[in-house]
Amino acid sequence: MTLVRTPFGFTSTAAEVADGVDLGGRRAVVTGAASGIGVETARALAGAGAEVTLAVRDAAAGERTAEDIAASTGNDAIRVAALDLSDPASVAAFVASWAGPLHVLVNNAGVMACPESRTPAGWELQFATNHLGHFALATGLHAALASAGGARVVSVSSSGHQVSPVIFDDLHFVFRPYDPWLAYGQSKTANVLFAVEATRRWAGDGITANAVMPGAIYTNLQRHTGGVGTGRTPADQFKSVQQGAATSVLVAASPLLEGVGGRYFADCNEAETVDRRTGTLGGVARYALDPANAERLWAVSEELLAG
Repeated sequence: MTLVRTPFGFTSTAAEVADGVDLGGRRAVVTGAASGIGVETARALAGAGAEVTLAVRDAAAGERTAEDIAASTGNDAIRVAALDLSDPASVAAFVASWAGPLHVLVNNAGVMACPESRTPAGWELQFATNHLGHFALATGLHAALASAGGARVVSVSSSGHQVSPVIFDDLHFVFRPYDPWLAYGQSKTANVLFAVEATRRWAGDGITANAVMPGAIYTNLQRHTGGVGTGRTPADQFKSVQQGAATSVLVAASPLLEGVGGRYFADCNEAETVDRRTGTLGGVARYALDPANAERLWAVSEELLAG
């Protein structure tokens, strides 16, 4: 399979990727759109003419962001809706409130390397938020995506997926000692596997899903990791927030990716598959693209959400 290549790269910004793209008449949802790359992803989609819903935990922050995006783009069709991905009831309420087609769903929100924490259901928080919440959201909005015709789903992953595959026998660290990075890596692998299986299952509905690695960006996501100056990534490998949103916007909106699904993109291009941890921000682990793993995760996720 030939890797997808585009004219864009590491330094490209969301605005550059969206330049010339017309999303007039299309509707998008961006989770976690009140901070970090979520804001710039939403801004670029709005700038291209889309009606954008900011799905956020903090409604007040969402309203401030909506005002800022409307002012900077001239697009007043910016909505704000409450969404707590760690709470199935909140996800269900968001889904129930949605009416009409949905052309773009950007599963952007997430938590990184947080201290051990569990939801009331006993789920490890990173897996619950980064994967299960987005899984419930996307499957709940499936009919809306299907009715749009050619809908796209963006699953924001990370090079951190190389730290761990999905450990099906101990998803929630019941037997293993909790490790924040292993938990994060597992959840980010799950984000890629979701894109693989969603594309397979929903191909007949014209829906495609792809996973993206935004890059290393200084945002609130790093609040549990020490943030700036921790030394985990060389300084020259960091991107601006606008650059960090570029790959999400490419996958969400670019005509270059029409009909492309089930793949993993970094720096605005499809990443090479690797069979060992690279120690860099590049490459996608083969286990994260494995169709059998993807199908198994889908079934397990449905079982967990069914209670």
